[in-house]
Amino acid sequence: RYVRADLCTACDDCVKACPVELPSEFNRGLAWRKAIYIPFPQAVPTTYTLDAERCLNAQHQSPTGYRVLACERCYDACKPRAIDFDEKAEVVEREVGAIVAATGFELWAAEQGQEYGYGRHPDVVDGLEFERLLSASGPTGGEVRRPSDGKPARRVVMIQCVGSRDPRRGVPYCSRICCMYTAKHALLYKHKVHDGQVYVFYMDIRAGGKGYEEFVNRVMEEERVVYIRGRVSQVVPRDGELLVFGADTLSGQAVQVRADLVVLATAMVPARNGDLARKLRIAVDPYGFLQEAHPKLRPVETLTAGVLIAGAAHAPKDIPDTVAQASAAAAKALELLSRPALSREPTVAQVNEAACNACFDCQRVCPYLAVERTEIRDRQGKLLRLVARINPAMCEGCGACVVACRPQAIDLSGYSSEQVFAQLEALVPALAGAAAR
Repeated sequence: RYVRADLCTACDDCVKACPVELPSEFNRGLAWRKAIYIPFPQAVPTTYTLDAERCLNAQHQSPTGYRVLACERCYDACKPRAIDFDEKAEVVEREVGAIVAATGFELWAAEQGQEYGYGRHPDVVDGLEFERLLSASGPTGGEVRRPSDGKPARRVVMIQCVGSRDPRRGVPYCSRICCMYTAKHALLYKHKVHDGQVYVFYMDIRAGGKGYEEFVNRVMEEERVVYIRGRVSQVVPRDGELLVFGADTLSGQAVQVRADLVVLATAMVPARNGDLARKLRIAVDPYGFLQEAHPKLRPVETLTAGVLIAGAAHAPKDIPDTVAQASAAAAKALELLSRPALSREPTVAQVNEAACNACFDCQRVCPYLAVERTEIRDRQGKLLRLVARINPAMCEGCGACVVACRPQAIDLSGYSSEQVFAQLEALVPALAGAAAR
């Protein structure tokens, strides 16, 4: 971070001195930050970090290779001398007994919904941007103002299921949290703008949880938020406002609503888990979320022993469900680490390397990623051939590789083809004799 946490007092002098201004990622580009900044208000420790790629000193070197400082304003302003331009990135390695993968989620790119005008009209924002407008630590100090001209937003239209339940363009699943956080946004807005009006376009209200249905009903009845069941076809700027065209499917009529601000409840999509899944040797579901071992019996475990999952990395879920699953994953990790010794499945696959033809069909079907490609070399190091080998620590003895192996080079320990046939040969006469009696 190029700032020593043990010396930094978070006095803000370095921020005032920094000449570089950049869009704030935490405020979704609705405000500015300096090249030295605190990432978000609740950061622990409360220490500044230096954006090395945007700092004026980035890649600034003399022709001889010696680093030359183009700017030292933050260093000069820092009385405790906490700025350290020479700090190097450090790779930390740890040996652990369990891993909890909780990589979170990303938002569906609302620009793909061209009818909403997100990215073209500054007064069309997503739910996270509206959250920052509502926050007292946000870019407007909690006042809901239009990003285009700073005027107060008196009429707000909220559109749900933007990207969710949309197999053609977005994702086919429900994102689960949108109905509730839209109701929360409507409630907070009404508490701030008492004479404001909120319209919510929705497909279905899916408020499944303790007290959720009651909360949505409270927003409708007490705060007078208008819910319209139907989809929005277009958002058009007109005369300094936004005109929202939609349909009310309950009345069968077309609807037009004038708005100062349009808020999109965008879908939850998985974080880029592909590389992480390969490193951890765990599976992902068809949508890209991390796959659990069993949805009912092993909901926080993966097919790789010792690797657990929690939160929205597993599937779309809200904070209570995330906390519950994280607690379960932590308890499962503690249970795993508290054992004096680990045991593995005694029935594992074994490869007859002499019969293996290196087709690696076994590797393609193995759900536990236990099959490894191994090079066979001679004493001089020359590559002779490739064979499949089973990692016994990863194998769970499911037998999928045995079935897929065309040259029949793989057997389960204790269940080789010879053993199974011998058991059948001994069993058939016994059954025949019993039937005769």
